[in-house]
Amino acid sequence: MEEVTQPNQPGLVEKVANYLREHIVMDHFQPGQRLPERTLAVELQVSRTPLREALKILAAEGLVVISPNRGAVVADVSPADMKEKAYVLSVLEQAAAELTCANASDDDIAELQALHYEMKAAFLRRDRQNYFRLNQDIHNRIVALSGNTTLIDMHANLSRQLYRVRYLSNQKNEKWATAMEEHEAIMVALEARDGERVGRELRNHLGKTWIKYANGDIKQC
Repeated sequence: MEEVTQPNQPGLVEKVANYLREHIVMDHFQPGQRLPERTLAVELQVSRTPLREALKILAAEGLVVISPNRGAVVADVSPADMKEKAYVLSVLEQAAAELTCANASDDDIAELQALHYEMKAAFLRRDRQNYFRLNQDIHNRIVALSGNTTLIDMHANLSRQLYRVRYLSNQKNEKWATAMEEHEAIMVALEARDGERVGRELRNHLGKTWIKYANGDIKQC
C-alpha cells in the first residue's frame, strides 16, 4: 500500500479506510477477527492516529465494531439483520430507478448502456472482478441519476454495509448467466423509460442475493 506511506498526505484517513474496507469485503479480514492497531500501523506505515480515524469510519458503516476491551473487530452481522438492510436497499433502488427514468437525459441512459456493455464483455471473459466492479458502478449510477440527495446518501450508507455480501455472492454465484439476463432486462426497461418495470426488475435482481444469504448459500468463510 505504497500511497499510504506519507503521514501528511491529504486524504490519508480515507486511503487507510479504503484499504481496510477492501480487505474486509474480500474476506482477507473475516468476521470476528481483531484488527490490532499496532500491527496494522506498522504494516501500512502510518501513525495510529489516522488508523484510529479510519476504523471509526468503518464502525459508522457497520463493518467494524470498536469496544474498550477488544479494540476494533470485524463485524459479524447476522443473516436476519443483513436481510433487513437488503430489503431497504432494494426499496431505495426501486425508487431511484423510477426517478431516473423520469429525469435522466438520453446521454445519461447511453452512458449506463455503455457500462452495461463493458460489464457484459467482462462476463463473456469470465472476469468476475471487473464484472462486479462494473455491476456496482451501474447500480450506483442509477441511484445517482435520481437526483434525490437524501436517497443517494441513504443508499451509499447501506451499500457500504452490504458490499461484502454482494461481493461474495458475485464470487460464488453459480447462476451467473441468469444474473446477466436480469441486468439485460433492467437495461431494456431503462431505455424504454419504464420506471415501474425497471424498479420491479431491480427488486427481483437484488432480492435473489439476499435470499441466498439468508438461506446460508453464501458462507461466511
